[in-house]
Formats: sequence, structure tokens, C-alpha cells
Amino acid sequence: MAAYASDSNFFTRRGIVAAAIIALHVLAAWGFASGLATKAIEALAPPIEADIVEEVKQEDEPPPPPPPEMERPPVEVPPPEVSIDLPMETTTTAIQDVTDKPPPPAPPPPPRVAGQPAKMTRPANPDDYYPPGSIRREEQGSPVVQACVGPGGKLLREPVVTDTSGFPDLDSAAIKVAKATRYAAGTEAGSALAESCIKFKVKFVLKNN
Repeated sequence: MAAYASDSNFFTRRGIVAAAIIALHVLAAWGFASGLATKAIEALAPPIEADIVEEVKQEDEPPPPPPPEMERPPVEVPPPEVSIDLPMETTTTAIQDVTDKPPPPAPPPPPRVAGQPAKMTRPANPDDYYPPGSIRREEQGSPVVQACVGPGGKLLREPVVTDTSGFPDLDSAAIKVAKATRYAAGTEAGSALAESCIKFKVKFVLKNN
């Protein structure tokens, strides 16, 4: 009889516990369905509020003042010295002509008297100076010789060949002809020139040709 009483107490406690658990589950299910759980969570942990905060613009700071400028001392430039020549006032009472007059024309140059060049007064004969070797070799030519004379008609220096004949012997013979020739000095304004020159050809031609 005692064993039965203890078992009935045990089953009673177990039933109470099981009933309590079932009741809690039913309560929890009803709470979720009715939003009671959401209200409980909001009561325990309030919702996060997000507010829009306007950003405060920082005013631009003014730029720093520029560094002080160093004043340069003015450079003193001495004024240029200008000399002005002022005409001296004359104290004369005579009447002066102040009108602009053109300068007088330059006098014409004196008339030039035509001069006379040097000339041959007695030319030498080229046949007298024809080289025998050139005759044998039948060399012919007409070299040009220049002779310069003084006031007396005398040669001032050795005559020179200015245009060769192509044969050295004929050129040498032409210089001999120029030395043997007589000359008259050139003149200008009636006076003999200190030096005057003349050019001429000396022809060496074989007679049998």
C-alpha cells in the first residue's frame, strides 16, 4: 500500500513538470504568433535609431598674409651733362643778311691736256737678231715685248716678254731688239713723264716662206 502511494506521488510530480513544459511551449508559440516576443525584445533591447546629422562645413581659413616686401633704396642716377653751344650775341649795329643762301658751286677742274705715251723713234730690224738655230729649225713667231723709258727716252730696266712666241730663242731675240730700239718718253701737259711704257710685237718670219 505504501509502494502505491509513492508511485502515485512520483507520477504526480512528473505530470506537473510535463504539464509545465507543455504550457511553456504553448505560451512561447502564442507569444511569437501574437508579437509578444517582439515587444519583449524591444523592451529588453530598444531599436537602433539613425538620425541624419548635417555635416558642418568648416569655413576656409584666410591665406596667411604675404611676407613684408623689402623696400629697395632708390638708385640715384646723376643727370647727364648736356652742353649746349648757344650762339654769342653780337653787339654790332651793322645790317646782317640772315637769309639762307646755297653754297657757291665748286670751281670747275682745270682742263686736262691730253698726254702722249712713249713711242719708238728708231726701231731695230728683227732680221738682224733672228737666231740662226731658229732659222734652221724653221721657228717663227711674234712675241710681245714691254719697254719702260725715262724722260730722256732711255730704258729704265730690262725689257720683258709679256706674250711668248712659244720658242725661247725667239723670245730672247725679241728682248735684244727692244734694247737696240730708240724711244721717246711719254709726255703729259707738255712735260716728259718720269716713267712711261710701251708694248710692241717683234715679228720673226722666214723670208723663203
